[in-house]
Amino acid sequence: MEKSSRDYHKGVIYLIISAFFFALMAVFIRVAGEIPTMEKAFFRNLVAFFVAGGIILKDRHNEKKEAPVSGKEGKESETGKLVPKGAWTPIVMRALFGTVGVFCNFYAVDHLVLSDAAILNKMSPFFAVLASYIILKEKFTLSQGLAVLIAFIGGLFVVKPGLSGMDFLPALIGLIGGVGAGIAYSFLRKAGTMGVKGPVVVICFAGFSCLLTLPIALIQFVPMSMYQFAMLILTGASAAAGQFAITAAYYHAPAKEISIFDYTQLIFSTMMGFFIFGMVPDYISIIGYAIIVAMAGWMFVYNKKRVEVKEDSAKEEEK
Repeated sequence: MEKSSRDYHKGVIYLIISAFFFALMAVFIRVAGEIPTMEKAFFRNLVAFFVAGGIILKDRHNEKKEAPVSGKEGKESETGKLVPKGAWTPIVMRALFGTVGVFCNFYAVDHLVLSDAAILNKMSPFFAVLASYIILKEKFTLSQGLAVLIAFIGGLFVVKPGLSGMDFLPALIGLIGGVGAGIAYSFLRKAGTMGVKGPVVVICFAGFSCLLTLPIALIQFVPMSMYQFAMLILTGASAAAGQFAITAAYYHAPAKEISIFDYTQLIFSTMMGFFIFGMVPDYISIIGYAIIVAMAGWMFVYNKKRVEVKEDSAKEEEK
């Protein structure tokens, strides 16, 4: 199997893994109890910051150990920049739009019915495809666009938002959160195409978010029990795993091919709700799951065939 096929499959797997961990993160946030939003948001990215920092330090240490053996090439590696020339722009944009997405989503969760906030946040795959077209010039086919749109409709079946009763401002902010997340994923992929390592993107996003949330978290700080502290640490650990997985996903494949698999988070959330909280989905939700799974399966087969056709064409040209 050619590299492009492997990359597509890895992108799908990584995105599904990220969906699982983000769903798990939501569970830990829920069981953490009554803690101010900004306090939760701070812990959400704190663990990712230290994990990414540890990986970067380890990589730099290994480069220094190899430098004396590698001669001139090793010297370049030792003094090499973590961020290639011109790559700061997508890194900063990923951090900025990603943080906007997190803050807006948290605000929507606090001011809207949970299902309404969830579906507004899940506009991100749709906007990731559009943003990738504008930012990365990654054209998408009608089939790819329709699949994401139909999967979104499936999401409506799952969360059943009461759209008619939404307050305008919180709904608008929630929508901005979904847009911000979608744009952030496009800049994430752009950073990857420019050679920026995943941990560098993660630490910049996590650090930027922590810096913004810390002052508010300190002002609104509420003392926690050991149990609540443990749940917030697990929230951060789950979010870190989700961040690394989604970074790897968009490094391996474009949004037009894999963003639809982000909707599996709704399925994971419902499964966890059933097994942990005893929440039983109704038949309307089951229809939604069927739509999402069907669209994800269709896109997997459709994109796999497109990748294989390109590979075959490339082989023919080489002959």
